[in-house]
Amino acid sequence: MGVTRLKRKDRRNKTFSRLEVQFLKLATNLEYGSRSAESKHSQIAKNNAALDIALGK
Repeated sequence: MGVTRLKRKDRRNKTFSRLEVQFLKLATNLEYGSRSAESKHSQIAKNNAALDIALGK
């Protein structure tokens, strides 16, 4: 059986659904004191600290 190519619409949907899942993974809200709290060595924590310094907080 031959390999079928996805139509343009389906290729687009596949790409967007993959990007949406990636975005949702990155956008999860972490609560203070939870076991899944962001570690102080994570890139997000470092970025937030750098932004605080840049904004003069």
